[in-house]
Amino acid sequence: MENTQANIQCDENPPSYYSVVKPNEPPPPYVGSQLLTSAPPTIPYYINHPLPQIPTSQTLPVIATTHRVEPADAPQTRLVVTRNKRACCYRGSGGSALLLVLIGIAIWLGLKYGASLVFMGSGVDSCPSSAVVCDGHTDCKRGSDESICVRFGSQNELQVMTSNSGNFLPVCSVGWSKSLADQTCQQLGFRGSYQYSSLPSTSQSFLSVGSQTADYIQGRLKVSSSCPGQTTTSLQCSNCGHPLSSRIIGGNVAGLGQWPWQASLHFMGSHTCGGSLVGQDFILTAAHCFPKDSSSWQLPKNWQVYLGVESQYMLPQPYSVAQIMLHEQYNSQTNDFDIALLKLSQPVSLSSTVQPVCLPTFDKTVPTDTQCWTSGFGTMTEGAGFGSSKLMEVAVDIIDSSVCNRAEIYNGQITQNMLCAGDLNGGRDSCQGDSGGPLVCQENDGRWYLTGVTSWGVGCGRENNPGVYSNIHSLLTWIHSKMEQESPDHATL
Repeated sequence: MENTQANIQCDENPPSYYSVVKPNEPPPPYVGSQLLTSAPPTIPYYINHPLPQIPTSQTLPVIATTHRVEPADAPQTRLVVTRNKRACCYRGSGGSALLLVLIGIAIWLGLKYGASLVFMGSGVDSCPSSAVVCDGHTDCKRGSDESICVRFGSQNELQVMTSNSGNFLPVCSVGWSKSLADQTCQQLGFRGSYQYSSLPSTSQSFLSVGSQTADYIQGRLKVSSSCPGQTTTSLQCSNCGHPLSSRIIGGNVAGLGQWPWQASLHFMGSHTCGGSLVGQDFILTAAHCFPKDSSSWQLPKNWQVYLGVESQYMLPQPYSVAQIMLHEQYNSQTNDFDIALLKLSQPVSLSSTVQPVCLPTFDKTVPTDTQCWTSGFGTMTEGAGFGSSKLMEVAVDIIDSSVCNRAEIYNGQITQNMLCAGDLNGGRDSCQGDSGGPLVCQENDGRWYLTGVTSWGVGCGRENNPGVYSNIHSLLTWIHSKMEQESPDHATL
């Protein structure tokens, strides 16, 4: 993690990992380094190399500084005290991503009339000709016809689309109940509801609770032109986004409970990527943490998830992974759609140091220059780096995508599924070892919301090369649909 206050420097790209260490060979030692021949900075840096397994029964000294090693007649290599972020130089265009989205929307409309097609946010699904979207009953094999029918607006206003409404409408608070709240949240992949309340509304159309039964909440609602009291339902499925303690301004090492949603993902016993707890059963991370060039990275049994971790030397009991879900449109060349969702084998036990982060509402965007925070654990860089055993943090500013796409910065490579954060003057950035970790921003309600997932960038903390994160706002439909499709079979409140 790049922070000039801690003298952490990341100056040049190291060589591609697989050009140095084969996937089936052990990684370099955790403490210590060796000098490797540097490759030209145009070679992408593929991050998936784990830290060696760290004993939990002893406390070892923490490396808290970095050093640059400059071999003669060779580009600089680096040691970093941060986490995996892909340092790469890609050629990409936002136009192709926009075209895919438009095609997806058109196909989604076609699903209302029945077909076996690509469904927006859900990949390929098999649907009968009689399939109807958002009628409250599953028609498609993977349930894609019912998995995009619920969303949240400002102040967590519950908005639902039904087969009769054709668009999202607020739900009248009259007739709403705890059992309906629990059904809705369980449908979305949560274990139950946290709280619900009423909001004043100026809407001209509503959905009201009917007497019919259905598998999904959208099947229990009917369109209405009036709502007694003109109040709609506000619903929260989890008590999210509340850290145990306030952050240390300008600090590098995060205190216990400051970022309680931070996950450490271990591959074959070693920390490899970060992640964020978004529900008791789900971890959100980056798709590039699971490369397809080796089947072992795709096997859930090879992964373990640690939560409530302050130090890699003191690990709690891990959670096993039941399923790895990568975005179907993830492009490993451009890093577009760089998002993945892990379903855990058992629900997480929440505590003061383990809490979910909030997902944003569908209409929430973070203004340019907003100060947000990214956090995670360091990992080895090939032959010239220390990983951080401590949880690290750094403040970064949101950068407008139009600025980030300038020729002198990323030259059009930033798609609508990405956002930039950092400092164009350099010095504050995520770095190698940060992959999949959270970028969070605090809202006026005091809660922290997941805004991005650490994805890629050129170097670490370089001028005009800020960090690039997967844009949660544009990927929210996919996240909700996957959580809904893989919701726990037997949720317990």
